Amino acid sequence: MQNDHSLEMFEREPISKLLCKFALPAIASMVVNSIYNIVDQIFIGQGVGVLGNAATNLTFPLVTFSMAIGTMIADGCVAYFSLKLGQKNYPEAARTMGNGISVSLIAGLVLTLLMELLITPILNLCGGTKVSGQTFDYALQYARITLIGIPFLCISMTVNSIIRAQGNPKYAMLSNLSGCFLNITLDAWFVLGLGWGVAGAAWATIIGQALNFVLCIIYIPRLKSIEFKLENTRLSSKTVAAFIPLGISSFFTQFASTIVVICMNNLLTKYGAESVYGADIPLAAQGIVMKVNSIIISVMVGLGIGSQPIVGYNYGAGNFKRVKSTYLRTIVTGLIVGVIGWAIFQFCTQPIIDLFGQESKEYNDFALKCFHIFLSVIFLVGFLIPSGIFFQSIGKPMKSMIATLSRQLIYFLPSAFILGALMGVEGLLYAGPVGDILAAITVSVLIIGEMRLLNKEIAKQDTAVEQKPA
Repeated sequence: MQNDHSLEMFEREPISKLLCKFALPAIASMVVNSIYNIVDQIFIGQGVGVLGNAATNLTFPLVTFSMAIGTMIADGCVAYFSLKLGQKNYPEAARTMGNGISVSLIAGLVLTLLMELLITPILNLCGGTKVSGQTFDYALQYARITLIGIPFLCISMTVNSIIRAQGNPKYAMLSNLSGCFLNITLDAWFVLGLGWGVAGAAWATIIGQALNFVLCIIYIPRLKSIEFKLENTRLSSKTVAAFIPLGISSFFTQFASTIVVICMNNLLTKYGAESVYGADIPLAAQGIVMKVNSIIISVMVGLGIGSQPIVGYNYGAGNFKRVKSTYLRTIVTGLIVGVIGWAIFQFCTQPIIDLFGQESKEYNDFALKCFHIFLSVIFLVGFLIPSGIFFQSIGKPMKSMIATLSRQLIYFLPSAFILGALMGVEGLLYAGPVGDILAAITVSVLIIGEMRLLNKEIAKQDTAVEQKPA
């Protein structure tokens, strides 16, 4: 007999309390995933220098594409899982989790094999044709090792999401933190202590991911809201076809990041080579900004993911007032955090840059411009990202995809090409705020329409309660 007492909290507990319970661990988990790459960048910057930082940015599209696949599976799986819990359909919830694990494993193995075989042309596509030979060699070395960890990453993302959704976000957070702390410790030992350079940072990363994977797998027998069986991992075309579309918007979020990084790498090296900075400095500096900025992005994604089981369960159960209230509180929180992040990036910039090594004056000047211009309206992501996840949580992937694509592909990339052609390498930096502002306008239109639909449903429910005989 299924135990659904733990699920009653989604309907009865105060929303602010639920958001704290689910969002804080989710934020911690997402930030930890970002820290994997940032820690590598810091130790490589201190132990190798600017060429090492440029190399890791050259390989970053491989990471973002792998995350795109993993996030699509994990977010689609947990969205469908939460909806089935809200409908009290526990067998399908268990089947969803098992199928999510199987699809994650298959996807991770295929990605690793293909990228290992095609690594040189992939790096050339990512901007490797214009960088120095040493930078390209560092990138090859780093990529060939880190690709081994993709299956661990994909499976961990899916199981972690399920663990959060079924009511134990703290364990999901602790498993991520454990892998992160191990990564940091090994980075210091391998890169600075043993002098292994970029290879040491790569090995530290996949060992940390492996620990996270192990901690996720050993928790599965302890799941409370469903009875998980090994037979649930047998692929069901019906189940997979049901949850994959719910993760499409998440895929496009990360895939858009991949396209953006690839295009920006090529534009930065192209226009950088024509400037006083050269090709390697803009690539390294922008890479640092993108990875530091990923902390704020991760906070917003974590906030949205934390609200996802609350929104998904209550939408499935028809509790539309709680759905609306959860969304609004999520957005207010996101904007507040976004403003704090913006202030740090604008007024505490130099100490952040120094973390990644002290290089030439040209490097420092361009890095400062990256932070001050590219991230000038970063607080808007506190509205943009949770809104995209909100549409995903209520089973509307098309709106979620539009909300996601508007920020990066629809507005940012065209702005980068146009402003780069007009202003050179510094013009690329202004594409960031232009894309965010135009995306905020687009998403506002979508959200206003959805709020009107929710208000109509709420009004119907209120009318039915008033007309109900005493």
